[in-house]
Amino acid sequence: MTLQGKTLFITGASRGIGLAIALRAARDGANVAIAAKTAEPHPKLEGTIHTAAAAIEQAGGQALPLVVDVRDEAAVQQAVARTAERFGGIDVLVNNASAISLTDTAATEMKRYDLMQSINARGTFVCTRAALPYLKRSSNPHVLTLSPPLDLQAKWFAPHVAYTIAKFGMSLCTLGHAEEFRRDGIAVNSLWPLTTIDTAAIRNQIPALADASRSPEIVADAAYAILTKPSREVTGHFFIDEDVLRAEGVTDFSIYAPASGAAPALDFFIPDEVAARYRRS
Repeated sequence: MTLQGKTLFITGASRGIGLAIALRAARDGANVAIAAKTAEPHPKLEGTIHTAAAAIEQAGGQALPLVVDVRDEAAVQQAVARTAERFGGIDVLVNNASAISLTDTAATEMKRYDLMQSINARGTFVCTRAALPYLKRSSNPHVLTLSPPLDLQAKWFAPHVAYTIAKFGMSLCTLGHAEEFRRDGIAVNSLWPLTTIDTAAIRNQIPALADASRSPEIVADAAYAILTKPSREVTGHFFIDEDVLRAEGVTDFSIYAPASGAAPALDFFIPDEVAARYRRS
């Protein structure tokens, strides 16, 4: 199975992991709706919906750039409808849009707390709800959310409780929606990187980790492996990118390695047993 002719609606696809997933799908000849806020160049963030669209079409896909703020329910519904009208339906929703602030409670202003909740947890719910009628008509429907395994250890909450709640809210959507939509044959899964990924979020929030971060393509390749599986056979999972690729027979991860040559740094929210397995490998 490939993504040829399939239609993907990807939030936050103007750069980083979202764009990498879009480009991997485009290589199969997929249709990609780029749902993101950046229409004009940003002084600190590389890429816009238009540069992403050009890259997707150059890679072999069809692109539909859409200015979308996932906090705006009406805008999401309109964008989803435009995508279905342009391409004849929607087969895949990728909930990638996310806000991050690695601040403790005293340093987290309520407007920042509300922003993370609105984009991460609420945005995932809004987009899934809007895409649902179209996914039900797809022959192989998938919802894939970029969110972590539900490892409820205090160590993940204490340093940045607001951010963790917002990210785990996305994962709770996966947990509930996978079961709710099982009868409809819609696969609902989460995907999370084993290591930090070299994105704008890392470079802006934790610049010291940028040189120890893998390329976004590892997440894109793992996403592709999930999205090309029969939807009725793979749902309700919290996947780790490297585990997905190892199951596909990949043993050489050097193509994703940090350009600096440094050993990749483990990402947040990786369960202890997964981290131990990585350190032994």
